[in-house]
Amino acid sequence: MKMIIHIFFILSLVSPISLASVLDFCVADTKGPQNPSGYSCKNPDQVTENDFAFSGLAKAGNTSNIIKAAVTAAFAPAFAGLNGLDVSLARLDLAGGGVIPLHTHPGASEVLVVIQGTIRAGFISSANKVYLKTLSRGDSMVFPQGLLHFQLNSGKGPALAFVAFGSSSPGLQILPFALFANDLPSELVEATTFLSDEEVKKLKGLLGGTN
Repeated sequence: MKMIIHIFFILSLVSPISLASVLDFCVADTKGPQNPSGYSCKNPDQVTENDFAFSGLAKAGNTSNIIKAAVTAAFAPAFAGLNGLDVSLARLDLAGGGVIPLHTHPGASEVLVVIQGTIRAGFISSANKVYLKTLSRGDSMVFPQGLLHFQLNSGKGPALAFVAFGSSSPGLQILPFALFANDLPSELVEATTFLSDEEVKKLKGLLGGTN
């Protein structure tokens, strides 16, 4: 028995993506080591049905913010059973005029389905070609991995969509926040974006950046 436990411990340190082809599942162990591919595996004897269920997407997110939108994620480790299975979910709530600004998921492609309202969505290819579409209830759109994309509520009422990712931890970087919500010196932002000092300072002030 001790030998079996020892072997399982060694396996738990291997990429959960690799383990997915060996084990039935690799439920995230938040107390164990983490690597770029995900979390190590929880001991199967400690896994329960609750690890494979998630109720966090039932409630609307708070859209009282600067972007008038909310993203509720169902990623590992919050949804522990997703770990290593190359899939995850999120809920998008957009109030009138709400927007998910230009952003990228370095670790996964994304598929969106509109549940309520009208959403103007698009992405920009590495050749700087824009793919833009107005989506209504029941419509879907895919956003390839790593490409800048956005979603905007272009209707008169609130909009709701669900998205799926090809990773349990797709990652996220929002372009306006990456540029203006940190301490990158303003002169460097100006030099790399061709914006004026006044424009950069205004955006930094709006998004909480410094320097």
